[in-house]
This record gives sequence, C-alpha cells and structure tokens, in this order.
Amino acid sequence: MTVTTRTARAVQLSARPDGFPELSDFRLVEQPVPDPARGQVLVRNMYMSIDPGMLMQIGAYPGIPMPPFAVGATMFGDAIGEVVASADPNVPEGALVLHRLGWREYAMAEASAIRVVDPGAYPSPSSYLGFGLVAYAGLTAVAGLRAGDTVFVSSAAGATGGMAGQIARLLGAGRVVGSAGSAEKVRHVIGELGFDAAFDYHDAPLAEQLRAVVPNGIDVYFDNVGGAQLRAAIEVMNVGGRIALCGALTRQRSGGLPDEGPGDLLPVIGKRITLRGFTMLDHLDLAAEFGQRLRRWIADGQLVQTETVVDGLENAPRALLDLVRGHYTGKVVVRLAR
Repeated sequence: MTVTTRTARAVQLSARPDGFPELSDFRLVEQPVPDPARGQVLVRNMYMSIDPGMLMQIGAYPGIPMPPFAVGATMFGDAIGEVVASADPNVPEGALVLHRLGWREYAMAEASAIRVVDPGAYPSPSSYLGFGLVAYAGLTAVAGLRAGDTVFVSSAAGATGGMAGQIARLLGAGRVVGSAGSAEKVRHVIGELGFDAAFDYHDAPLAEQLRAVVPNGIDVYFDNVGGAQLRAAIEVMNVGGRIALCGALTRQRSGGLPDEGPGDLLPVIGKRITLRGFTMLDHLDLAAEFGQRLRRWIADGQLVQTETVVDGLENAPRALLDLVRGHYTGKVVVRLAR
C-alpha cells in the first residue's frame, strides 16, 4: 500500500520537569513518514495506552524499572495499529499489531519487535492495551492468591486495580475490597466491578476504614499506591500476608518526591509478611494463559472492562496528567485513528 501521508504527528518531551509535569514540558511535532526498509513495517496507530508509570519515565527517577524518556525525543509506550506498508513477508499489510511505539500517529517498527494479534478477539482493539496481565500476574505469580483469601486493592477504580479486584474474585477470593478517590468511584467499584466493599480513602483514617470492611484482616494486598495505604495495609494484614507492589501513585502525584514508604517494618517481621515488587515484563510467560481466560470471562459476562477514550494525539499529554491526578475511571487510551 502506498502511504499518502508523508508527515505525521508525534509527541516529544521538551523539558525534564522539576516536580509534577506541566503541559509546556511536551511538544507536538511533525515527522516524516518514510517507506519501510527490509525487515520493517509501517504501522498506522489506532490506539495508544496512557499509563501512570509514564510520569516516572518523564522525571527519570533513579531505580524505576523502565527506561526514561529522553528530552527532545519522541515518547513511547504500548500501542496497537494496522500495518499499512510492510517489507517483511511474515507481517502482511492489514495485520493488527501490538508494539511499543506509541505517542505518534505512524510508527516504523522492526517486524521482529511487534506482535500480530487477532482482530476479532475483543469488541475493540483497545482491549489489548488493558492491564489485565499485570493484575493476573500480581495476584497469581507474585502474591500467590489462594481460594478464600481476603484481598485489598488500592486505586480500585483504576485500570490495574479494577482488573485486579475482578480477577481476584474470579480466581476464588473469599472477599475483595478496594479503595478509591471519590464517592462516585466507590459506587463504581462496588456496583459495576463487583467488589464486596470499598471506601473513599479521603474520608477517615485508612486503617480504621480497612478494619471496618475486613474485620478478619487482609491476606493479599495488591498495591498500586504505596505511602499511607501501604502502611495501613501492613497494619491490618494477617500473619503470612502477601503484598504485590505494582505501582506508586503517591509518589507520582507528588512529582517524584519520595513518600514515607512502609513505615515501621517490625509488623512485617512479626507477621511474616511478604512484600514483592514486580513488573509485567517479569511475567510475559503468563500472557497466553491469561489471554485465554480473559476472552472466556468477557464472553461469559463475568468481567467488566472499564475504558476512558480520549480522542486525538494532541490531547495525550493532558490525558496523562489528568490520569495521575485521578480524573478518570478504568483504563485510559488515546484514539489516534478510527
């Protein structure tokens, strides 16, 4: 196929912010759209993922488990799109593909670095950008979820938290509770996602609210937040409790300033609690297994995928900042092409 668009838009990081980013730290640029060389494919991106962890990449904080964005370079992240020109026989034109070259309307990728996916697997291609695998891996491989466990999920109305709570229930958890940032989100977590209970973390002391919804304590905590919620979870954890450390929204919202962490670790020792950090890249071997389960759960109506769609690449920087500020519910994607 001949590509008629000879230039296309992309988003670059224009400055390394000191603290929480501003819109002025991003710039929208026009870039040439070349023809693919041997072994390459040109992808017209349809949707790109907006992830809270991107804020850490913008700040280039030490110790983050992902490469930072370079100032003056196009940003990157998960995206899905259609191959419009191919110089590799294994990836034909028209194929739907996943790759890591988001934040641009057209992506030139090595064929070996993309994954061809089934266009009919989900109602929308954007479903491939969901955080279900992160939630599944955190609960199974990291926290070792057992039937009957009481599970607490922070940021339960978010992309990862919403999936974690539902998956925990589907895997046999005895009770699933969550925290969220507003009364509306609490209603969503209980009414739409099927959590047994939830609370607004602004309303009262966290440990007090946790004890009210889990009078018999917590066995598994899926942590997307850190900070005060992590400390409260440790306080209410049962002996032998397991904590999957997935995210750090408290630090991200502060512009990278370190939070107070887990606090006093003596209860961790006394209760023999396991805290384990992880990323999805640690558990890609679970992708096929999870994909089969996810398709079945969706087809059976057992799992809800909550998604917020923001239209236009030019709105992606604001969408990222608003996501971390807690303005959205569920998975956030930017639609680049219909």
